[in-house]
Formats: sequence, C-alpha cells, structure tokens
Amino acid sequence: MSSRTAPDPWLRRFTARPAARLQLVCLPHAGGGASSFRGWSGLLPPDVELLAVQYPGREDRFGEPMIDEMGALVVAVCDALAGALDRPYVLFGHSMGSAVAYEVARELRRRGRPGPRRLVASGREAPVRARGGEVHLGDDDALCAELSRLGGTATEILADHDLRRAVLGYVRNDYRLIETYRPAPATPLGCPVTVFTGDADPELTPAQAAGWAPLGDGREDVQTFPGGHFYLGPHRAQVVDALLRRLDPALSRGRVEHPSTP
Repeated sequence: MSSRTAPDPWLRRFTARPAARLQLVCLPHAGGGASSFRGWSGLLPPDVELLAVQYPGREDRFGEPMIDEMGALVVAVCDALAGALDRPYVLFGHSMGSAVAYEVARELRRRGRPGPRRLVASGREAPVRARGGEVHLGDDDALCAELSRLGGTATEILADHDLRRAVLGYVRNDYRLIETYRPAPATPLGCPVTVFTGDADPELTPAQAAGWAPLGDGREDVQTFPGGHFYLGPHRAQVVDALLRRLDPALSRGRVEHPSTP
C-alpha cells in the first residue's frame, strides 16, 4: 500500500496494517517530525504497525500553532492515541521524544489505559535527571551552533536564510519545551525499558543510560550503536532489528549484524 496520511493530524501511518498484532508509536526529537521514521515502515514485519507522532508547527503541520509545554503536548498526543491504540503497543522516543514517551506512558496509565509493552528511550538521560538549559534563549547563531554540534541537520538548510528561519522557529520551540520540562516525582512504569545510544553521543553515555532502569521494571537494558546523537539514521536497520529482537525474536529480520549485545 502506498504512503498515506492518517486522518488524525497527530499520527502518521505510512503503511496501514490493520491485521498487525502490535503497534509501535514513535516520538521524534526536538526539531524533528514524523518523516524521520518514514524509513522504518519498510523494515517492520506485517505484525507491527508504525504510528509516528507529528508535532504541530512543522512539515505538513507547519502553519499550526506550536506547543512549547510538555504537559500540553502530552495531553494532545494521548488524546490522539486514545482512538488509535487498539492493540498492545510499544513507545519509542528519540532525544526529546524519549521524555515525551515517558510522560505519555504515565498519562495513559492515569487515564486507565493499558501501559506499553516496552518503552525504548534513545539519546537522552532519564527524566529524573532533567538538566534544563538555556539554548532556547540564545540567538539564531547559538541555536545553529547547537544543531551543528549534535549533527542531523543538513548544512544547506542552515546556510539558506529562509529555510533556516523556518526551521529555527520550531527548533527553538522544542528546545524551550524540553529545557523547561520539570518532571513530577518518578514512578516506575512497570514495563521493560530499553535504552539505545550512540557510542559518540555527547548527550548520553552508556553509564548515564543506566539511569532509566528504575523507571521500568528495574532491569538494565542498554545497547550502544556506532555514531553520534543521530546514530539511528545511518544504522536504521540495526536499530529496528534490535528493537524487534526485544519484542519477539520471531519478528526480527535476523540478517543484521548487531553492534553490541544488551
């Protein structure tokens, strides 16, 4: 089936799989959009349906008002998921999306909904170690320097005046959201938590990644991939396969060389 946009503006199903027995909800990084997970759809088996969250103010929601407060974003995402989650599900978040995924899991539980089968956090420390920050208060040059430090943003975008201005609008919004995020006292989700990180990621070391364990079922599960903060781009197939192996070994493509073991 060709790509299509889900009726709900918050969710993208790049390939509809109504017979899938598991749903994978992916939450993007600061400045990211649902399209960052488009390439995952073809790597997933028929038993897994991808739901990528689309934050407002970017991509095909560019003209919509942005949300710069974690609580409001989480409520909106959970409202959208309420009508879409009809099977067991897994949450995957990268960078800012990891914190959003954790808060979404908590909010769904508060609403009496079943929790996720697993939460996969990528490229960010556990919310109990929220650091804050002031990147969102800097000028455009400072914001561009931060994007360059982390990688993942094409240099031609930052070099084009109009593109740069458009991109920095929602990047600054997302940095404001995550840097002003102050999580409530942590409570374990009760499900397994897996952490993925790049071996050269300046935002998350393997030792820091272990801080997620108390927020799940208490077991430490960290896997390191080659690369920096956006390791999951060049190693997309390995990342998806590592995720599938944890959900059900039978789902794994089984043809990918794994960079490390949990």
